Amino acid sequence: MKDIQTRADVEFLVNKFYDQVIKDDLIGFFFTDIAKIDLSKHLPKMYNFWESILLGNPVYEGHPMAKHFPINEVSALEEKHFNRWLQIWEKTVHDNFEGENVENAIARALNIARIMSFKMSNARN
Repeated sequence: MKDIQTRADVEFLVNKFYDQVIKDDLIGFFFTDIAKIDLSKHLPKMYNFWESILLGNPVYEGHPMAKHFPINEVSALEEKHFNRWLQIWEKTVHDNFEGENVENAIARALNIARIMSFKMSNARN
């Protein structure tokens, strides 16, 4: 296996991740029923997001936190949901890549999950 080094690697990773996450019993409904994401529009944004984070190419424009507050209002995004998201992310990363950027991908996802969980919880209180 190789490290995450190119846009193609990021796209492969994100595609593999979404293949799993939208089918997940615990969190899939957030994507399919609550947010009703259109993968043809959503995935390119996620490619840009992760390319910016993992490869340092500033191609992502947006406010990911803001997109999650309306979802949280419909159905609470709880710590257990972020933990599952992270579990699927880690497995997907480790199943397909190895190297320095792999550890970065997991560390960054962990930080994202913690911050999102904290902010979503505070928004409900």
